[in-house]
Amino acid sequence: MQILMDIIIAFAIGGAFCVVAQILLDKTMLSPARILVGYVVAGVFLGAVGLYAPLAEFAGAGATTPLTGFGYLISKGVKKAVDERGLIGVLSGPLTAAAVGTSAALCFGYIAALISKGKPK
Repeated sequence: MQILMDIIIAFAIGGAFCVVAQILLDKTMLSPARILVGYVVAGVFLGAVGLYAPLAEFAGAGATTPLTGFGYLISKGVKKAVDERGLIGVLSGPLTAAAVGTSAALCFGYIAALISKGKPK
């Protein structure tokens, strides 16, 4: 029963992020790209001040999968790298923290491109 509750919570929190993005699209003149960048920056900021970790703990994939989760991952990587390597960690931390996810996205995207037949617009 606990796994079902975890799934419902993750779906609700992830859905709330989507609702906010849709409201921003509908009610403002912000482009989708600006909203996506805003989500990443918000995740970095909330992660840096320590507010995103409790949300990620509570919501699981509902908070770590959206772009705010990517921003949180970056802030976590910077904190860890700065503690280990000093100021150079500001540059190396985000790269090492997000390397696995970015590599997987590139590999799976490439495989999908090989399998599917793209059509020019």
